[in-house]
Amino acid sequence: MLEDLLTGAWQSIVFGVVGVALMAAGFVLVDVLTPGRLRELIWVRRNGNAALLLAANQLGIAGIVFTAILTSYSSFSKGLASTVIFGLIGLIIMALAFFVLDLLTPGKLGEIICSDEPHPAARVSAATHFGAALIVCACIA
Repeated sequence: MLEDLLTGAWQSIVFGVVGVALMAAGFVLVDVLTPGRLRELIWVRRNGNAALLLAANQLGIAGIVFTAILTSYSSFSKGLASTVIFGLIGLIIMALAFFVLDLLTPGKLGEIICSDEPHPAARVSAATHFGAALIVCACIA
């Protein structure tokens, strides 16, 4: 029983580290998609548009990791590999959704997101990111 508990605890730590790493990759993705540095935009300038997009991205990645773990293979290594793969696929799909939305709308979406003035396009972009993540979650399940 203690061995099962320790094995489960170790696996939780590993999945947690992978999940945090994927969320960090999501941060980098949003940072690359938008002009300027997110650290400056959100934590110094308190830009609500950038914060909303990043929050949706982080929740989306967390949802993908959650779904991948919940529906994971019985084999730890397969489950871990599928979590990483689906997390990376989710990041790619979210980036694609950002580019498609940018193509379909006037102006440059990245510049709008970085604007200090609140803009409705930030909510649409955030919903697009989160919606793309939900699509990946459905594919996993």
